[in-house]
Amino acid sequence: MKILVTNDDGVSADGLWILVRELANIAEVVVVAPDREQSAAGTAVTLWEPLRIRKVQPVVHGVETYAVEGTPSDSVLLALGSLIKGKVDLVVSGINWGLNLGDDIYISGTVSAALQGYLHGCPALAVSAERDSEPGFQIAARLVTMLAGRFNASPPADNLFLNINVPNVPLARIGRIQVTRLASESHINTVTEGNDGKRNYYWLVRQRQDGSQGRKTDVWAVDHGHISITPLFTSLPTRTLSALLNNLCSGLLEELTGSAV
Repeated sequence: MKILVTNDDGVSADGLWILVRELANIAEVVVVAPDREQSAAGTAVTLWEPLRIRKVQPVVHGVETYAVEGTPSDSVLLALGSLIKGKVDLVVSGINWGLNLGDDIYISGTVSAALQGYLHGCPALAVSAERDSEPGFQIAARLVTMLAGRFNASPPADNLFLNINVPNVPLARIGRIQVTRLASESHINTVTEGNDGKRNYYWLVRQRQDGSQGRKTDVWAVDHGHISITPLFTSLPTRTLSALLNNLCSGLLEELTGSAV
């Protein structure tokens, strides 16, 4: 099994290498990621100037690693179009430092990188954990590795594109793994204005919005201590998708909990 790992926090980010360290136990892993922080880059693709890459020393020995002077989407396009020879079985983007919930996915570089994998025929996972949550990052890495193993053992008939969010909760207190939908109107944008003595400047501030979210949404699930798995773009009929995801996630929390022993 060959897995492409990328992110939007940059090729040196801790979350990426926590994930790679776990995945390397079951698969051949190739890392192609931005050379610097690219959070909130969304689906941006570089079209009007050349892209440059460099091969870098991996944090995990033996993992082929490239840094891209471009966006998360650029990284996946370069990986699939040029850098990686042969078939890629899975694209994983993350582990992002911070959650990607609700309408936040539309500006997320993490989700957009996974989207490029999905659009190019690969099953794709975007995975995020709460900021400064060491247990969350470890849980997310093991969970993704288990999902990758299940994909390898029983490949889905059609591509899946899943957005995974892990709360800042110890494994023993995770309530369940919940298949969710995106919350709507989950974030608000505000603008603050200042002056540096020469001219006015503006800050765009994006914040999670408090409020009632339905029990089936990703925001509700994470806020209540559950792992959220949200299917994004798919051509599968709703009932087929629901059955597929329920089967994929069946017994997953018990297996995850057992892996920590």
